[in-house]
Formats: sequence, structure tokens, C-alpha cells
Amino acid sequence: MRWALIKVSLAVTAMVVLAFALPLGLVIKEMASDRAFSNAERQAATIGPTLSITAERAPLERAVMSTPVGSAGRMAVHIPAAEDEPAGQPLEIGTRRAAVKDIATTQRLGRATITDVTGGSALLQPTAIGTGQIAVVEVFVPEGEVSNGVDTAWLVLAGVGLALIVGSVAVADRLGVRMVQPAQRLAGAAHELGEGKLGARVPEEGPTELRSAAIAFNSMADQVVQLLANERELAADLSHRLRTPLTVLRLNAASLGSGPAADQTRAAVEQLEREVDTIIRTARDAKPQTAATGPGAGCDAAEVVRERMDFWSALAEDEGRKVRVAGVDRPVRIPVARPELAAALDALLGNVFRHTAEGTAFSVDVHNGDDAVIVLVSDAGPGIADPEAALARGNSGGRDGSTGLGLDIVRRVAESTGGDVRIGSSVLGGTEVRIWIGLDPREHGGGERRRGHRGRVRRPRLKRKTSV
Repeated sequence: MRWALIKVSLAVTAMVVLAFALPLGLVIKEMASDRAFSNAERQAATIGPTLSITAERAPLERAVMSTPVGSAGRMAVHIPAAEDEPAGQPLEIGTRRAAVKDIATTQRLGRATITDVTGGSALLQPTAIGTGQIAVVEVFVPEGEVSNGVDTAWLVLAGVGLALIVGSVAVADRLGVRMVQPAQRLAGAAHELGEGKLGARVPEEGPTELRSAAIAFNSMADQVVQLLANERELAADLSHRLRTPLTVLRLNAASLGSGPAADQTRAAVEQLEREVDTIIRTARDAKPQTAATGPGAGCDAAEVVRERMDFWSALAEDEGRKVRVAGVDRPVRIPVARPELAAALDALLGNVFRHTAEGTAFSVDVHNGDDAVIVLVSDAGPGIADPEAALARGNSGGRDGSTGLGLDIVRRVAESTGGDVRIGSSVLGGTEVRIWIGLDPREHGGGERRRGHRGRVRRPRLKRKTSV
């Protein structure tokens, strides 16, 4: 494309230069010729007054020598013989260069003529004399005077034309580079993306069309990365959800007592837990969409809490744990898909069973506000020394057997609604995980969701639900 632009620019500029330079050069040449012969006519006209007064040689020679061309030997005067003197001879002053027939033709026609002679041209100017005859003043115009300045003009035109051609080629080259480089970068990035280099991106610059193509390519690359990350994350989440039944199996296996069969069962459960942990750790970090979409989408948080607590209560009873549930006596609609909320609750409750001793009490509270719902999961265990590290992906406070994806699942559920997750101390003396779930104002008759100076949902006054 770059060379094509240069060739087109070169051809177009060359044609334009030729179209203007050639006629202009011919005009300049014609103007130089007209200037030379106009000057010759003026020189010839200076002899006219003398010829009208006398036809004698001496006065005419003085008049001829008084002119610049006459003193240079380039003027001649041809006076025919007197008609009343049959034996008279024609009078010629100066050096004649024109042919006799050309002089006779000028006398007969009575108008100025130009004839070619050796070394240039001769202007023949007819002039009436006192005898009524026609004398001819001849002025020699050298070839150099006829073309005076023409060569310089042609050189100037050639230089201007060459400068225009070089300038147009330079501009076309810069334009070609501006167009080709973004295209080359786009092609290179496409090859890199095809080779699996997912970080390949293209600077969004250049002409409008290529800039739009770069924006589309970068958007496509981001979408590819997001899709791959979502697939990895989905694999990690599905694997993490296996931890809940694995926890049940592990607790049941611990109550089998001793014996080869019990040992084999416990070993199999441990092996399965290790395999699930490996799958979770190798999955890539990403943020799949967890928010429900469409009008009326979401779930009843109270119903999901009751359902999951029915599942975990059996295990709690086997381990002698006291359980308290509050705020689930009335429907609580939230914009979170039912499986996502269930997975988040299972992750938190599974952590309670996994990281606290048997007999440790725990509770689940649901608080319904005007623009948010809070779910509190509290326990009476030893607590978490570093809550910030526990919230970071891949780190659950440094405890053994934890991949950190449990709290990450919970955090994504909350952030998908504009909320967040916080870890603190519970009234039971252990850890309290608070899930802040933002509500859609349109579903609750409100306007735009209220936000603080950092964009988070402002904490509303919550209505404490009765315990069950």
C-alpha cells in the first residue's frame, strides 16, 4: 500500500507539472522573442525622423551610429535609387544581412517583416522618405537576444517541478507509513493472539477506519480473555462446590470407627479432597457474572437460607453444635441467582465446620433494609487473625486445606449487586462474615441507589427480624 501511494502520487504530480510547466515555458519563450523584436522596432523607429528629412549618407550614418544597435554594427539602412535619376544607385548604410528579395518584399508590402539570417533574425522596418519612396531599416537581432532568459526560466520551472514531485512523494510516503504501520501492528497482534499470546493489544491510533479496527480487535481480545477466564473460574467454582458434600463425607467417615474399611474410606475422602483442591488451585482467576438478569430475576434469600440450614443442621446435631437462624420468617427478594447464593452460604458454612472444633456454635442472620440485604454468618470459633488476607483470592488466612475460593465466591456474589463482604468479630466470640447485597431500586419503588463518596451503597437502617 505504501509503494502504491508513492507511485500514484508520483504519476499524478508529474502529469500536473508537465501540464503546467510546458505551456508556461513556451509562453516565456514567446515573450522573450516579442521583447527582443519590440526593442528592435524601437531602435529602427529612431531613424525615421532623419529619413524623412534627408537621404544623404553622412547625416544618416551619424544617425545610425547614434543608436546602440547601430554602434554595434547591427543596423543597416536601404534607400532605393531616385526615380528621377535613371543613373542613380541605391544607397546602403551599414552591413546588410537580409536577402535582397526580402528587402524588396518589405518595400512592396509596406509593413515590417522578420526574416531569418545567419546567426539570428533581421527586422525589416519600412519607412517613407521625402522623395515618396520607401526606405527599409534593417535591425539584426542575434539568436542569444531572442532567447535571452528562456534557459533560466526553464531551469526554474524544472526545479519547481522537481521540488513538487519530491514533496508529493514525501507526503505520500508519510501518509503511507501512517496507514501501513497501524495495519501492520493489527496484523502482528492478530498473529500473536492466534499463537496464544492473550496479552496482545493494538494501539488505538491512525486513520479513523484503522482506529475503529484496533478498537474492535482490542474488544475482541478482551472478550476472548474474559471468556477463557470465565471458563476457568466456572471450573474452579464447580470444584469448590464439591467441597460441601466432601465435608459431609469426611465427617461421616470420621464416625465410622476403626477397621480397614473405615481407614480406606477416610483415605479415599482425603484423596478426593486433595484432587479437588488441585483443580481449584490450577483454575485461573476471573470474575464471571453472578448477578441475575431480567425483570423479576433473583431468589428469596430467606427460603435459600432455610433450605441450606436444613442441610447443615443434621451435621451440626451430630457434632453437638448449637445453631441459631434469624430473619427468615418472611420472603426477602435479592437480585442474585438461587444457585449462586446457595454456593456462597455453603462455602461459609463449610468453612465453619472445617475450621472450628466440634461443639462450636454458629448462627445465620438475615436483615432486610430499604436498599440492601445483609446476611451474617457468625461462629464461636477462634476467629480469623488477618481478615484482609482472608478476603484476598488464594489466601484464607494461611489455614491448611483452604484454597481461598470460598470467600471469593461470596465476594463475587456481593459485588455483582454493588455490595461487598466484610469480616469481623461476632457476638459469639469468633468470626462474623457480613454479606452486603444491594437491591435494585426499581423493584423496591426507589430512585437511583444511594451511594457514598466511594461509590458503595450507604448503610441503611435495618429492621431486625425475629429469631426462629
